Amino acid sequence: MDIFIQQLVNGLVLGSIYALIALGYTMVYGILGIINFAHGDVLMVGALTALSSILMLQHYMPGLPQWLTLVIATLIAMPVCAALSYGIERIAYRPLRNAPRLAPLITAIGVSVILQTLAMIIWSRNPMIFPTLLPSSPIDIFDTGAVITGKEIMIIIMSLVVMVGLLLLVNKTKLGRAMRATAESPRVAGLMGVNPNFVISATFMIGAALAAVAGVMMATNYGNAHFYMGFIPGLKAFTAAVLGGIGNLAGAMVGGILLGLIEALGAGYIGDLTNDIFGSNYQDVFAFIVLIIVLVFRPSGIMGERVADRA
Repeated sequence: MDIFIQQLVNGLVLGSIYALIALGYTMVYGILGIINFAHGDVLMVGALTALSSILMLQHYMPGLPQWLTLVIATLIAMPVCAALSYGIERIAYRPLRNAPRLAPLITAIGVSVILQTLAMIIWSRNPMIFPTLLPSSPIDIFDTGAVITGKEIMIIIMSLVVMVGLLLLVNKTKLGRAMRATAESPRVAGLMGVNPNFVISATFMIGAALAAVAGVMMATNYGNAHFYMGFIPGLKAFTAAVLGGIGNLAGAMVGGILLGLIEALGAGYIGDLTNDIFGSNYQDVFAFIVLIIVLVFRPSGIMGERVADRA
């Protein structure tokens, strides 16, 4: 029982991060119908930018509380990633909006490689230690033997707050209405006074800001950051978006949480059954098994796709 509860906790933490990343994928796909495979590397830039900001703050303002240092670093990383994503959309994707679907996909892979290479040049190829700025002492969960740390609690709470905030933004604000209108038909939205270019750029920037938060959470959780850290989580978040229903915000959240739980439970139990030959060393396998199963048996995802017919 304690193993089950522990893996549930691990899965919720992991799933919360996947959900935040998946939101960026699903927002862009819902409006443009393309998969931005460079999204995971924007996450990586956010984590490394936050790390550099933390080191600077600790050097020049050593008296700051640790939690405040992390908050400031995250607030610095978010606009940096938003600006980066705006540049990617403006330079790499906007000229290809009317191109065949394969062109933006190839471009996204190229942008991903460029970002990884630049990050390797700027921050080095070696993993960098991410300072522990949140409480990491284990807290027993109702005397079950399972534990959770303060930083894991903060990751789950912050993810929920950000996801609820995004839903309110999309469903209750003028920008959100413009995003939904552009997703239905950019041409008609333009005739109604909406600037599709602005809305699309804003969508990329919001998704990138969420990726920056996810990157900081991931680096905080694992204690390190490196130039390759966004690639696999990006693919898993894409799997989460497909699992929940690509283009569906609620589906991306549900898919992310479910994928984290599946991965944690699968790695935990299969790892025990096989003496760690399979479970923990190859836990990435579970995400892609889920992707294959969903694509074969329910391509529209659990909650269904939400993509307009632009015929």
